Amino acid sequence: MKRALVVSHVAYEGIAGYRAPIEAAGYAIERVPACATDFAVLDMIAPDLLVVMGGPMGVYDTADYPWIAPEIDGIAARIAVGRRTLGVCLGSQMIAAALGARVYPGHGPEVGFAPLANLDMESPLAHLAGVAMLHWHGDTFDLPAGARRLASTARYANQAFAVGDHVLALQFHGEMGEDPRFETWVDEGGAMIAAAGLDAAALRRDHAALGPLAVRAGQRMLADWLDGPG
Repeated sequence: MKRALVVSHVAYEGIAGYRAPIEAAGYAIERVPACATDFAVLDMIAPDLLVVMGGPMGVYDTADYPWIAPEIDGIAARIAVGRRTLGVCLGSQMIAAALGARVYPGHGPEVGFAPLANLDMESPLAHLAGVAMLHWHGDTFDLPAGARRLASTARYANQAFAVGDHVLALQFHGEMGEDPRFETWVDEGGAMIAAAGLDAAALRRDHAALGPLAVRAGQRMLADWLDGPG
């Protein structure tokens, strides 16, 4: 059986809805918490799939999170040898940094359910057309050299990119929409929610109404990508 290694940065950001397509593609899932992992010795090249999840920290917060720099180094080494790698939110920012792109605080938080624009309809993200996906970030990044932009929003141009067939970086959350850990996101994210001009009650309503559709679309997208070369 193929092996998928999932790197989690906080307990409330797991693979959620992405579990089903990953397991359906024949992967056995293993997890490591970043805060307790020595990335200088962890073999990040060996797994058949690496999934780097999200978190509230930024890639530039290396003084507070000393594991960030060696994790990015491990991602860079893996990408350099063409191994299949998926990044979600912070994970997408780490991939961008591993490819030499600048990652930095954006001009305001992007929070809540909204559709993507400028979708690359020749990519697996075609499954997301017209579907409101969950956004929950305040950082952004420059498009790495050699990467193909796959989606945008009005606020942030780089919502997703690919490198060849083996790297997929997603700023938005196609895995979330039915996971009960969303309650922790809302509870922990009061300041970010307010800065985005939203309120917790509206987010919960949108999660109930739009979340299941977002998860189904995200699962189709990921299944398509995993079924391709890479």
